[in-house]
Amino acid sequence: MYRIPILQMGSTLLVTIQVDMQDQMAMALQDDLANKISVTSAKGVLIDISALEIVDSFVGRMLASISGISRILDATTVVVGMQPAVAITLVELGLSLEGVRTALNVERGMELLAAAGRGSALVR
Repeated sequence: MYRIPILQMGSTLLVTIQVDMQDQMAMALQDDLANKISVTSAKGVLIDISALEIVDSFVGRMLASISGISRILDATTVVVGMQPAVAITLVELGLSLEGVRTALNVERGMELLAAAGRGSALVR
């Protein structure tokens, strides 16, 4: 089975999804990210879905689940590059992706993660 690569850039993990995500691939990504966050102590996860033209309810729930798992492991997740059709589909499916931060592109996503990192530094 093809696994989605997870790259580390400083304290941020970068995931670019370039293929249509099947259910098993989404579950593997969830497990791989949880392990990688734990091993690297990453503080941010940026998931680029700009190549996805279709997202079903399962993949939508997995994105929300990944965000929740990351939050529990002390990392902030930002999903970037969502196509308008994908956003419309998620809303029509009733998936608001509560707790999932989004940004239009990678640059804005990295800015959100940097701001979240500065905010957590003030709390500690």
